[in-house]
Amino acid sequence: MTSSTTTYTVTGMTCGHCVASVTEEVHEIPGVTGVAVDLGSGRVTVTSDEPVSDDAVQSAVEEAGYQLA
Repeated sequence: MTSSTTTYTVTGMTCGHCVASVTEEVHEIPGVTGVAVDLGSGRVTVTSDEPVSDDAVQSAVEEAGYQLA
């Protein structure tokens, strides 16, 4: 099984709570095995064991209250 890693940029995150919200929402997407958020750059790296659509990630980020750049 191959894993896939995709990096997105999220705007609007300003604190640790923001990071936790985005991490929690993105981690709920089926197939996602890891989420790494860098608050300073806004980069969100998503690791999954199956393809994850950009739309799914965008919806999760918006559910957390933020936007993809």
